[in-house]
Amino acid sequence: MFRYDTSNTWYKGNTHIHTPASDGGKPVAEVAEMYAGVGYDFLFRTDHSVASDVTSDGARYPLLWMDGIELDGHDAQGDYYHVVGLGTFTGLTREETRAMGLTAAMQVVREQNGLLILAHPQWTGNSFEAALRWDFDGVEVYNYVCHWLNGKGDGGAYWNAMLGRPNTLTSRSRTLGFACDDAHLRPEHPGWNGGWIMINVPECSPPTLMDAIRAGNFYSSTGPDFYDIAYDGERVTFHTSPVQFARLVGPAHYGKRTGNFEGTLFTEAAFSIPPEWAYCYLEIEDAQGHRAWTNTLFEGV
Repeated sequence: MFRYDTSNTWYKGNTHIHTPASDGGKPVAEVAEMYAGVGYDFLFRTDHSVASDVTSDGARYPLLWMDGIELDGHDAQGDYYHVVGLGTFTGLTREETRAMGLTAAMQVVREQNGLLILAHPQWTGNSFEAALRWDFDGVEVYNYVCHWLNGKGDGGAYWNAMLGRPNTLTSRSRTLGFACDDAHLRPEHPGWNGGWIMINVPECSPPTLMDAIRAGNFYSSTGPDFYDIAYDGERVTFHTSPVQFARLVGPAHYGKRTGNFEGTLFTEAAFSIPPEWAYCYLEIEDAQGHRAWTNTLFEGV
């Protein structure tokens, strides 16, 4: 089933933001002002080891804050992870989270209907085996701060490994791809507004946004935009901001592409979808090399 409905309004947001509740360097109000000033509509508070509770915050902000947490630790096999949980959770104070450990904390997120996203796996040093061990709902395809720190912000290879699992593991073969900032806004981590998601929904409210994220009706970007994405049963067609390249990415070495090296830009393209491909998604690239990615175009693959 084709997953995209782009007939509503696009809202810009970030799924990985730190505040002074852990190691963020700027107050929540200032972070909100900064991001709203460059067109953001929502942000997730994902502080280390402590679940946020935005409903207890009586302040007014120029954008929507949503709840989350970042977990870190070793699993029973000794592999170290950072995992972002999206959602509102109880039982995950800093003391409780540290006491129970990573695996149990991830289970709490699952039991409370949260989403688990494998954070910056290349920066953390995760093996593909470690990335595939847990049933993550998503993975960070791009992490801006990790790109700044040592160039290891790209999680695309992990995403394709997760998507390439056998179809019997349907929950893993539907892994979502996220671009994010992981903003700390400290002198040693100054980056922000370098990676984000765009969600197409009728309204910017927490349940509506979370439902759209679960459904994969969003794209991730470091620059260019998708304006609409449609499928007629044979071809996917899409309109974008000016880009130099567009690709239909399939499993292993399979793919299709259009574009040129002369610098000519275009704003629309189409690809026929090979029915035998286990999965496919769109990638666009602008003249500055900034990219954007859809999720897999069809639910379940």
